[in-house]
Amino acid sequence: GDLMQGYSMQWWKNKHNGHHAVPNLHNSTAVSQDGDPDIDTMPLLAWSLKQAQSFRELRADGKDSPFVKFMIRWQAFTYFPILLLARLSWLNESFKTAYGLGASSENAKLEMQRKGLQYPLLERAGIAMHWAWVVALSSGFGRFSIGYSLMYFLTATCSCGLFLALVFGLGHNGMATYDATTRPDFWKLQVTTTRNIIGGHGFPQFFVDWLCGGLQYQVDHHLFPMMPRHNLAKCHTLVESFCKEWGVEYHEADLVVGTVEVLQHLQKVSDDFIVDMIKEFPAM
Repeated sequence: GDLMQGYSMQWWKNKHNGHHAVPNLHNSTAVSQDGDPDIDTMPLLAWSLKQAQSFRELRADGKDSPFVKFMIRWQAFTYFPILLLARLSWLNESFKTAYGLGASSENAKLEMQRKGLQYPLLERAGIAMHWAWVVALSSGFGRFSIGYSLMYFLTATCSCGLFLALVFGLGHNGMATYDATTRPDFWKLQVTTTRNIIGGHGFPQFFVDWLCGGLQYQVDHHLFPMMPRHNLAKCHTLVESFCKEWGVEYHEADLVVGTVEVLQHLQKVSDDFIVDMIKEFPAM
């Protein structure tokens, strides 16, 4: 991860382990860190009305800031542009983690204070070599202009971030969200907050399998995160049968339908946010 992608192993483990423990679970307050870090996206995106309104507690007047109002209102349209910046954000957080320049969350900060980096020299050397290669490649090994090099880097990085974030996002975005006080049991929490991806709308299953790299079986991966991905297809049949037997919702969608579901969910949260804002502040 450090060498090939520029991602800190320690940063990823902290972030991803937290996500697996409480997928789509909201932080209890705007400043707490007891929810899923993958949906801790305010003030850029909100996955429920409660989350959309969570920043009110940070302001003395108890109202939404103009920036929050703008972002939540248009989030269904800004979703894809924001995904373009995902890899830049992950690279920044990884670099800071590896070199002790900051932490991506309070949980990560606490972990670093208690344990530090597990492999500090390997992490820093790997990220340093990654960036040395990126600079060399983006500059055409010294042949490209600064402007061309910058555009090459941004095109490669942003497109990579878009595809990664699309695959990650389809697994959970637009699915059920919960509060810490109303969360269901482990099995239902993992299944109802997760979406499997299947072929459809012109995308054959073998393409989905290649693009998602095993994450098309996101439900099964969340239930058994240590299972090797070549066994997930077999596990999928058993999990689906078990869910039907016990009446637990098990959701699958293709790439197109899943993306539409995400955008529709974001739009619904926007609509609910605007309606509620008008009810509370009718003078607006």
